[in-house]
Amino acid sequence: MHHHHAAGERLHGDGRALGAALALVLVFAAVEAVVGVAAGSLALLADAAHMVGDAGALGLALFAATLAARPATPARSFGYRRAEILAALANGVALVAIAIWIVVEAYGRLRQPTEVDAGWVLGVGALGLGVNLAAAALLARPHSRSLNRRAALRHVLADALGSVGVVTAAAIVLATGWREADPIVSVLIALLVLASSWSVLRESVSILLEESPSGIDADEVGRALAAAQGVQEVHDLHIWTITSGFPSLSAHVLVSAGADCHAIRLDLERLLRERFALTHTTLQVEHAASRPQSIELARRRASSLRGP
Repeated sequence: MHHHHAAGERLHGDGRALGAALALVLVFAAVEAVVGVAAGSLALLADAAHMVGDAGALGLALFAATLAARPATPARSFGYRRAEILAALANGVALVAIAIWIVVEAYGRLRQPTEVDAGWVLGVGALGLGVNLAAAALLARPHSRSLNRRAALRHVLADALGSVGVVTAAAIVLATGWREADPIVSVLIALLVLASSWSVLRESVSILLEESPSGIDADEVGRALAAAQGVQEVHDLHIWTITSGFPSLSAHVLVSAGADCHAIRLDLERLLRERFALTHTTLQVEHAASRPQSIELARRRASSLRGP
């Protein structure tokens, strides 16, 4: 109950932060797009496109956070927790698409440079940097375990650096008249976007493929369980992540004949909680001598971890 209450508070907090950041980014994306067209700046248009992508990503993240906050049902025992992981994956893919568009457009501008009203670009770029920093402050939270929220934060931080690029390009054009600075900075923004998408894509795919959570060594967990007093064998050990900050474990544990299965299970749960911070666990504990022959044969064919 404590876990679900804490998770609910986290999700509602995520929703409020995402909603406020979405309003900031969406309004300024429109401003950048209008000024980018009027000033003829690809860097500003690239940043506007990135902010539009941010707005879509934040909207998707907000929708996912709302779904994830819905209670579990008999048909969906974990509720809609995975919705935020799907949203994070979609955000990462969107970042890649935006980066490709920027590079293609920059190539055309390098072949045929266009006039840029650097004064307008500099002013709007500086204002955009302020907006992105404000949105990042709304989303930033030390030690946040929400991949959905962190994915949205990466969007905003990448766009803040993009705004730095816009300001730099405008300053170069104003100082030297070198128009190629605008599309070149656009390509640098694209590379920045790609870099920001990598960790989001990697982590979301890892969760969807149910890999062991980052920071938890499944072999170490298995050895610790197998070494516990009274345990003879541990097998069918699975450790995966339901959603951000929600690791889960299940295992089949064989104990010595005559051992207290209930007491050993409580000891193992305490071990997992205190040593590995695993609180959502399912342990099937039984005496080794009570297993049917057919299961015993299957056990011999399977790889397992043995205790003392």
